[in-house]
Amino acid sequence: MQESKKAFGLWGAVLLGIGSMVGAGIFIVIGQAGAIAGNLVWLSFIFGGLSALLSGYSLAKLAVAFPSRGGMVEYLVQGYGEGIFSGSIGVLFYFSQLIAISAVAKSFGVYMVTLLPNFGADATLFALGVVLLFILINLIGASLVARFESVIVFIKLTILIAFSGVALYFMNPTLLSVHDMPPLNQMFFAIGLTFFAYQGFSVITNTVEDMQNPKETMMRAMMWAIGLVGVLYLITSVAVLGNLTLPEVIKAKDYALAQTAQPIFGAMGFKIMALTALLATASAINATLYAATEIGYTLAKEGNLPKVYTYNLHRSYSGLVVSGLLIVPMILFLNLSEVTTIAALVVLIIQGFVHIGHLFRIKETGAKRGLVIGAVLSMFLIAGLTLYYTMQHSMPHIALYLLLAFALAFFVEVILRLLHHRVIQKQTHKGVLASLEERVEEIFQEEKR
Repeated sequence: MQESKKAFGLWGAVLLGIGSMVGAGIFIVIGQAGAIAGNLVWLSFIFGGLSALLSGYSLAKLAVAFPSRGGMVEYLVQGYGEGIFSGSIGVLFYFSQLIAISAVAKSFGVYMVTLLPNFGADATLFALGVVLLFILINLIGASLVARFESVIVFIKLTILIAFSGVALYFMNPTLLSVHDMPPLNQMFFAIGLTFFAYQGFSVITNTVEDMQNPKETMMRAMMWAIGLVGVLYLITSVAVLGNLTLPEVIKAKDYALAQTAQPIFGAMGFKIMALTALLATASAINATLYAATEIGYTLAKEGNLPKVYTYNLHRSYSGLVVSGLLIVPMILFLNLSEVTTIAALVVLIIQGFVHIGHLFRIKETGAKRGLVIGAVLSMFLIAGLTLYYTMQHSMPHIALYLLLAFALAFFVEVILRLLHHRVIQKQTHKGVLASLEERVEEIFQEEKR
């Protein structure tokens, strides 16, 4: 790559992180978390943000010590060595991308139904349709969509900030009173979902090889990005719970942001916010599906997934279709709350293992042991609270789902080791996502021709 490509300064990396975080997560999570924590949801977002800061600190230190676009897969191998455990979690990391796509697609379907209630299709059909659409787009060539990504980020941030400002002006302070507060433990049970809304900050670590002065810039970019998004989420959550009663939040938990806009801006406000959610979710589906395809391709090239992922299929790989087929049953058999909760738990557990691995290499990273231990404890504590609450109230078998996901990842890793006699290798300067930049450049050149 040309030197001019290595141009991530502080604010370039900050904006990248903000764009990744302020995507579909806030549109999915705020109503579901509000249905659990009530008017204390703003506090859940604060604790979720603090946990994200601890996790971001650990990841930033790892990124500087082991610069690789492979991100968390690379850090797992650095922490645990080239063994079955790191390989299994690496495969699970790929599965987590598919779970995230399922959650976002389900959210897209819900918002589409609210906009087209008389269309005659349910949310599941819309969710399957949007995934199929972006599979086709990626097969044809997704470079045009990628070029509009920065415009999409600007639009959704502008609308969210404007909405929150106006909603704060019209809110009813009594809805946030102590009298209407739920038990404090409800707030803790919602932190797992609010942390999921921050998920995306780890993308900053993938810029390390293209970052100016990463030893200073990486940590500052991580802290600024998470901090600014935390302020936005705090304001947005107060605006929502300051305008909707708890029964209204529970009723509209899957589209609470749009529901909040209706009393203030009328039917048009509801439609604008719903359209913004559709834009954000569609953008997230495209980006994550593309990234999952590249992750699958590179993992397969290294022997960590079946070779079918590497076969060329027009301007993409057959792994794109395989990923799509794996997403379908998640959309069909899990509702939005279920798939969102599973995605949040998988993310928390994977990051928890990454931070434990960090402790094994902490002398090389120079990180403060207390903060890394804080990251470990926060990830597993939040995961435990979320798992307990979900088993008691909505998904008694969620622990079984998680065990099946880990077992499947372990099974895939073991089978491929037996078939190919290989291990996941340390690739400090050639991470799992290294081919992503190359593929973007190839597609861009093809489009120019």
